[in-house]
Amino acid sequence: MADAAVQEKKPATTAPEAERELTDGFHLIIDALKLNGIKTIYGVPGIPITDFGRMAQAAGIRVISFRHEQNAGNAAAIAGYLTQKPGICLTVSAPGFLNGLVALANATTNCFPMILISGSSEREVVDLQQGDYEEMDQLAIAKPLCKAAFRVLHAADIGIGLARAIRAAVSGRPGGVYLDLPAKLFGQVMDAEAGQKSLVKVIDAAPAQIPAPAAVKRALDVLKSAKRPLIILGKGAAYAQADDQIRAFVEKSGVPFLPMSMAKGLLPDTHPQCAGAARSTVLKDADVVMMIGARLNWLLSHGKGKNWGEPHSKKFIQVDIEPKEMDSNVEIVAPVVGDIGSCVSALLEGMGAKWPVAPADWTGAVSKKREENVAKMAPRLMNNASPMDYHGALGALRTIVMERPDAILVNEGANALDLTRGVIDMYQPRKRLDVGTWGVMGIGMGYAIGAAIETGKPVLAIEGDSAFGFSGMEVETICRYKLPVCVVIFNNDGIYRGTDVNRGGGSDPAPTVFVKGSRYDKMMEAFGGVGVNATSPDELKRAVNEAMDSGKPTLINAVLDPAAGSESGRIGNLNPQSALKKK
Repeated sequence: MADAAVQEKKPATTAPEAERELTDGFHLIIDALKLNGIKTIYGVPGIPITDFGRMAQAAGIRVISFRHEQNAGNAAAIAGYLTQKPGICLTVSAPGFLNGLVALANATTNCFPMILISGSSEREVVDLQQGDYEEMDQLAIAKPLCKAAFRVLHAADIGIGLARAIRAAVSGRPGGVYLDLPAKLFGQVMDAEAGQKSLVKVIDAAPAQIPAPAAVKRALDVLKSAKRPLIILGKGAAYAQADDQIRAFVEKSGVPFLPMSMAKGLLPDTHPQCAGAARSTVLKDADVVMMIGARLNWLLSHGKGKNWGEPHSKKFIQVDIEPKEMDSNVEIVAPVVGDIGSCVSALLEGMGAKWPVAPADWTGAVSKKREENVAKMAPRLMNNASPMDYHGALGALRTIVMERPDAILVNEGANALDLTRGVIDMYQPRKRLDVGTWGVMGIGMGYAIGAAIETGKPVLAIEGDSAFGFSGMEVETICRYKLPVCVVIFNNDGIYRGTDVNRGGGSDPAPTVFVKGSRYDKMMEAFGGVGVNATSPDELKRAVNEAMDSGKPTLINAVLDPAAGSESGRIGNLNPQSALKKK
């Protein structure tokens, strides 16, 4: 591949073209990325994109090389979420593409702008199925799993191809885009001047979508009529970066708000209107629910069922950029379609100078329930027992996050995810990054790396020991790039718990049990980072503070009681039980 490439722009040697300078696919792709403000590429090198990575780095693009494409893709996806620009993941063909595709599909589901760029085999070989190296019709495979997919066959089309990918990724509801680059494309040669003219700088990639005035009035009329109103903030609201408008709207309305997981911090979790600690009460008792950038999917029980009280007892207002989202599970009586920033600004303006505050009996009842639940939880968070339980460990980490509100929290696991979400308060927007809509494990190290690269902020990753296993080798990547990432592994020797037994009586461990007493901290030490084994909340707090102060790559093995935890965290109901009973 390298031999076929034009490594440097140079004059052609044929007489008719003696005065012409040439370029190639390598340089045109790099120039197109730089023209559109792309400063970082996440990926794994290999045929046919190894030289491309080297050349991009030489041209001033930061190239972050991972140990597995799925983790690189997750880093690119979270980069897109944090910056509103598509994160770029670069992979090799076939297996590498498939690894990256998992992250691309997850990005699309979570509405994160991301572009997966993969090298591929030549069309004429793939179409005849002639057995090329890593032969696969990647475009056809990618199409059902992302927002858009494109293939570029000619160097002159590179500019248009990348422009279409960028626009598709960030416009409307953001998502993942696949860009297929066959190996021959990189080495294609063309006139340099013509090549530069073929590049496209994308203008207004995500234009504002203004809501209809009638829709805004309808929504406000419904909200004003409520006796027990509730606002639900989703990660779409956090992605919009309309933080000031959202805060002004919520505070002017006086309505209790419930932040979904990645929307925590849009307003501080300690805000007097926050109903996070009274979630069950507000979902069940509210009569009007306004969703801003949130979807009525499984995370909200589809807007129906016992969690929502009496059937058909509520009216729903929904603010979303995607019109097809409306009525997806229940009737939406007041849909407001447009980008979050424009919609919330219009709602705020429509409220006028005077707006009736939410009924005092309702807000008082919510506040009372929140305070009761917080008081009930407080003693559990002060538990300094050794070995630790989840609440004792999280009590220590809760204080650290409160003292360092600018740090980014990455979180995944079962119990480690559910309990952290409920215990640790967030104070600033886009500081909590977790498994999102699909609830998949394995995002941890990719998100941590992407967040550290894009923001320059310290990252605290709270991981279940099972969740960490999906991406744990990336601690080497964290050390290689000297990133300020502190990983805390809640180690209870297994999935959910480390106490399960082989019910068949054999010598094999139960499927959910890991090696007892594992020392994950030694992994980080092996790559030159700092490893700590913490057996009490006090030791854990001291180790995390030292890591955050130093900025050194650190992994803390937080030893939990193997009996700590519950089956599947809070979603055990999704794990079907066998209908066959052993006699």
